[in-house]
Amino acid sequence: MTEPSTNSYDASVIVVGAGPTGLMLANWLAKLDVDVLIVDQKSGPTRESRALGVQARTMEIYDQLGVVDEVLAGSQQGLALAPGFGRQVFGKVPFGVLGEGTTPYPRIYVFEQSRNEHLLYANLQRLGGSVTWDHRVTAVATEGPPESSTAVVTADGPGGSVILRARYCVAADGGSSVVRTGRGIAFEGQTNGGLFYVADAQRVRGLVSDAVNVRPAEQDFLLTFPMGPDEHHRLIGIAEEEDHQGLTNVEESVRDRLARVYGVEYESSRWFSTYRVHHRVASRFRDGPFFLAGDAAHVHSPVGAQGMNTGLQDAHNLALKLVDVLRGAAPDSFLDRYQAERRPVAQRLVRTTDRMFRTVTSPSRPAVAFRRLVMPLVASTALRLLPRARGGSRIFEYVSQTRIHYWMSPEARASGRRGEVVGRRLRWAGDNFEALKSVRWQVHHYADGEAATLDESVTLGLKQLGLDVTTFPAAPQTALRSAELYLVRPDGFVAAAAPPGTATDAFRAALPAGFFA
Repeated sequence: MTEPSTNSYDASVIVVGAGPTGLMLANWLAKLDVDVLIVDQKSGPTRESRALGVQARTMEIYDQLGVVDEVLAGSQQGLALAPGFGRQVFGKVPFGVLGEGTTPYPRIYVFEQSRNEHLLYANLQRLGGSVTWDHRVTAVATEGPPESSTAVVTADGPGGSVILRARYCVAADGGSSVVRTGRGIAFEGQTNGGLFYVADAQRVRGLVSDAVNVRPAEQDFLLTFPMGPDEHHRLIGIAEEEDHQGLTNVEESVRDRLARVYGVEYESSRWFSTYRVHHRVASRFRDGPFFLAGDAAHVHSPVGAQGMNTGLQDAHNLALKLVDVLRGAAPDSFLDRYQAERRPVAQRLVRTTDRMFRTVTSPSRPAVAFRRLVMPLVASTALRLLPRARGGSRIFEYVSQTRIHYWMSPEARASGRRGEVVGRRLRWAGDNFEALKSVRWQVHHYADGEAATLDESVTLGLKQLGLDVTTFPAAPQTALRSAELYLVRPDGFVAAAAPPGTATDAFRAALPAGFFA
């Protein structure tokens, strides 16, 4: 960041919001030597636990960033899923069984939002970055011609008003985003009518203690996450609207219902709050030099522990595209791929969580009958079959966000056929993720014996494009074929695949324009 005057600052990228999404984005930009300025109206990282679950795909990103060991050391691992109905518990399925072989991190890792923020803030400082705290954004605008406009952000702080200018600005300032509102971007969707509660409860009784408990009831539901020793759990459920006269009264009502409906009790709560569930997606994720990420771009119910993870993955996706553009390796239009890739993910997520949420909370007679009669049967069947079935790992891939797919070309989108490899995050093959820590476009080859030796003309042609080839042992269980080479993006997604003889031309077409200029 440069300082041309006492109240005006310039940077390559401005990030508004220092929650998990904004801090993740700033970490990657700082790591890759991009001049970034991040501002937040808070005085420091949040102290409230808020979001909890860190999914496998996010853990892979933390590994690539170099901080995953800190997450592992500080997290409570959700070792199993324990479905039930009311006071009944049907058993439990270990997450490690479902995710085995698909990722180095086959569980849900309970690492609350405040810890994610403190971890990312500390790492940002190690990378030489900082956050401008206590600055509230009051206005956003652009300067210059539309094709190369500059983002201008006005923020009020302890020393008065400051003007921030940057080639790009990313809004990571939450569901009530000032940037989104200031740019006139619609936040499409709806707000559920019911009132819900969240509690960080201590010395809880009546749960499967080392598991994520999912227990609907006829007129209620309970979702819990283990948070550490002393039977510390996050509890999520329905709050009685008519009792909303103050949190004390609401919590008393909740405790009564937990005991009566679920046989669950707790001694005290470290944090208790109520909220309404929103299911919304911004009508666009880009507006000239402005981008939306995390809750500024999409909000939904906590079902599935997807919200914070989706924001962190938004940040990872966008940051690495910004790096390519700011380095001159890709044109500005390459950033349009961010919306093309991440907005469909948000739309699917909102649709899925909305359906799930309605299923477990709707008071309608069909929904109640489904919860009472069908869900116990489904749960008991799943407990028997999923650990031994391919469907178990497939469900894990969806929940863990390791199965997300992007269309990598107009031709692929027109075909409508989603590949097992291209357009997806690189399949884990034991040691191949280590190469991703270079955060570069790269080529992977998976083969043994004679097939592992590539013709010199192939490696020379790829090197002329600025691409290095790494050969790994054959990994047939991953769908990575020995007869093909794979072009892997810095974010770990496979951009293209081709036989060695045609790889140079195929990868030249798949790389962003300007990459090898």
